[in-house]
Amino acid sequence: MSMMGWFSDALARVRNPIKALQSCCSQHHYRIQNDASVSSFVVSRRKRQNADSTSVSVVSSSTSLASVSSTVVTTSSVATNTSSLAVSVSATGSFVPIPTPSSGPAIPGVFPATSPKTPPPVESPGLVPDFADAWASAYKKATAKASLIVASLTLEEKVNISSGTTERCIGNTGTARGFPGLCLEDSPLGVRLVDFATVFPAGINAAATFKRSLIRARGLAMGQEHVGKGVNVALGPMMNLGRVAEGGRNWEGFGADPYLAGEAAYETILGMQQAGVQACAKHFIDNEQETNRMTESSDVDDRTQHEVYALPFLRSVMAGTASVMCSYNKLNGTYACEDAHSLTRILKTELGFRGFVVSDWGATHSTAQAANAGLDVEMPDSRFFGQTLVAAVEAGAVPEARIDDMATRVLAAWYFLGQDSPAYPPVSFDARDPLNEELNAHVDVQADHDALVREIGKASVVLLKNARGALPLKRPRSIVVIGERVPCRATVARADDGGGSDAAPARVAGPNEFANGGGVDGILAMGGGSGTANFTYLISPYEALQRRARQDRTSFFWFFDDANPRGAAVAGRGKSAALVFLQSWSREGADRPNITALHAGDALVQAVASTNPNTIVVVHSVGPLVVEPWIEHPNVTAVLWAGLSGPETGNALADVVYGDYNPSGRLPYTIARALANYPAQVSTSLDIPYSEGLNVDYRHFDATGIEPRFEFGFGLSYTSFAYGALSIRDVRPLAPENDRQLEESWAAGVRGPMGPGSSTALWLHRAAVEVSFEVTNTGSVHGTEIAQLYVRHAPSSGEPPSVLKGFADVALAPGRSKRVSIGLSRFDLSVWDAVSQTWVRPAGTIGVAIGASSRDFRLNGTLDI
Repeated sequence: MSMMGWFSDALARVRNPIKALQSCCSQHHYRIQNDASVSSFVVSRRKRQNADSTSVSVVSSSTSLASVSSTVVTTSSVATNTSSLAVSVSATGSFVPIPTPSSGPAIPGVFPATSPKTPPPVESPGLVPDFADAWASAYKKATAKASLIVASLTLEEKVNISSGTTERCIGNTGTARGFPGLCLEDSPLGVRLVDFATVFPAGINAAATFKRSLIRARGLAMGQEHVGKGVNVALGPMMNLGRVAEGGRNWEGFGADPYLAGEAAYETILGMQQAGVQACAKHFIDNEQETNRMTESSDVDDRTQHEVYALPFLRSVMAGTASVMCSYNKLNGTYACEDAHSLTRILKTELGFRGFVVSDWGATHSTAQAANAGLDVEMPDSRFFGQTLVAAVEAGAVPEARIDDMATRVLAAWYFLGQDSPAYPPVSFDARDPLNEELNAHVDVQADHDALVREIGKASVVLLKNARGALPLKRPRSIVVIGERVPCRATVARADDGGGSDAAPARVAGPNEFANGGGVDGILAMGGGSGTANFTYLISPYEALQRRARQDRTSFFWFFDDANPRGAAVAGRGKSAALVFLQSWSREGADRPNITALHAGDALVQAVASTNPNTIVVVHSVGPLVVEPWIEHPNVTAVLWAGLSGPETGNALADVVYGDYNPSGRLPYTIARALANYPAQVSTSLDIPYSEGLNVDYRHFDATGIEPRFEFGFGLSYTSFAYGALSIRDVRPLAPENDRQLEESWAAGVRGPMGPGSSTALWLHRAAVEVSFEVTNTGSVHGTEIAQLYVRHAPSSGEPPSVLKGFADVALAPGRSKRVSIGLSRFDLSVWDAVSQTWVRPAGTIGVAIGASSRDFRLNGTLDI
């Protein structure tokens, strides 16, 4: 039977997955067995209401269990021999160690063997770092005959390494002989609960820059500050997608597209770990809303899981992340921190993750099931691990080999980042009591990071509208800033809660009035919850714009009362420009009740626009807002989407408003005309079907023909750009013979190999095609274009109409041109085949579209591969 014939036959019998799988495997000399003594890939997912049902196991009929468990599959050339399969956790939960991938032969100039301290340069995104040797060295230190080896520790000592405590950090691991334990500390935008540290722009702003260099620099600076404070594990980046526009923590992540989120996570982790801190990719996986986050089940099909929600974590593993945090929610009926399919089958086997898995705080629900499933560290306190885990081992419920694996992973991550060095800084703070003078050394780690904060802030501002050349301001006679300082408290649950607009500084108690960002009074510069940090200063638009206006001798006015639209209209009358500020705040633990402007913000804009013909709206928001009430008002001349920019918010905005910086930010999500236009909304159900599948955000709008107000990737500039001279060529670098065979098989549509690290194999991620084109600045001022590349598969593939697979920032002077090259790997062009459990090339023509947004395509071409 041909491969396509077999595939069609298997699909025809998909209602009986066991029967289909048996047929599939008989064609390729596999056997299917439910023998509890064999652990392997879980090919069929457990039904949500039957979490204990028997898993399907796949092993080669000619390979013994012992030989399977000792197999090592290279990531540079995963063998096509189907005996190269991993072993993991059986239906009964018994554990067998997983083979660890190694790098194999080096390919000069393409995949440099490296360590976290020396990642590939950010200017070469196609260079995939090969951390296999660095991981191997770390594992050798953790297991070789030395002063600190797992084999020399008692069972209690090994379990202690995996058992959380609450000491000076937000979480600590236990200690062992020669191992001081790890300090784990939030957050994804700075060192939380300390003084003299920087609050960086939120993840959503980093993504809005679409600039790898800034995202990498942000990661490096955050890593340096965590190391400077003595933190071992920085709990970030956060890379859950904005599946629902109202998501309370969307602002912590990198937007609604899996490719953008994956690339941002990749660059962030490379930067963080270059500084020496362990990154912690979170929250694994499907943690897409805050409502009922502790109890809801995210019900996701296998293809969607791999192509959408697992993609940022795949890129995190490729960046060498030392740890991954499992999430609160359930996955198809099983808690994420005790789900063997996601933790062992996907993360530790398919992705070849070498570090440790830590639970979110309080996300552990069992002892034996969680440990056997792949959880390595419980946080924050050892309710289920500690002595309870010791007892489980002694009772035979958890094999001691699993405990060895858990301890080894923690120690290897510690060695991987070189934190065993005596020079690594000790913890210098007390997160539980920041005012504890005995333990707080007040170490200042801010350096000159304020300059980077300002740079990211202005690069993340998205210009959505600019009629009649309203911006940049050119020495206007007068301007008025309109907004309010009414405080918004986290304890208030009204639908109109949110603080309204935000032009001015806090009127009550400064930028840290609300602990953990649990509210906002004045300018909104970050959201609330564990993803926050303490400000050392905060510059509002009122301060920055007034200072800039004085340079031009512009008369400067303000009006801070959102509840008085009539007064705002009077204040705007006769001014050369009126800047109206809106905001929308959210926090961990609660989703937004709606996505409309809060505190009568829409009415405020309409009131000012009724009297001022040059009304400029500035939005600081955690996510999209519906702007329909005023976006087409003829007197609303400009709209700036500024997100959450951190302490330099005012200065960054002033740089853009006055043209000192030409805006280049792009939307990392779609702004719809109505909430109902999005493919999914927050659900109060405890079972949430991800029925939209692959069509998240802009993909849904494209697939259904719904017209958004502003599409994903959109953003204007003070200049204009033209595209041309498209060229597409195959890339054929020197590669091992086995890699060439795999590449040829892939091109023929044959499924790839299964094995440890098969989804992160270098042959799959090496650039296969180079797409190049020319960008020209056709305007009159210097500017940066964000060129975006979208792949377009044949309809038969089941893919969305267009999917982002590349971007580049191109800075150009007026009249200048630059040739841009974007590489596409076989992985970029593949789809996940849930039947064969591999990445395959879909049948049909593969097209590419290059342009300025997900709907503004300037060039189109076809790949010959």
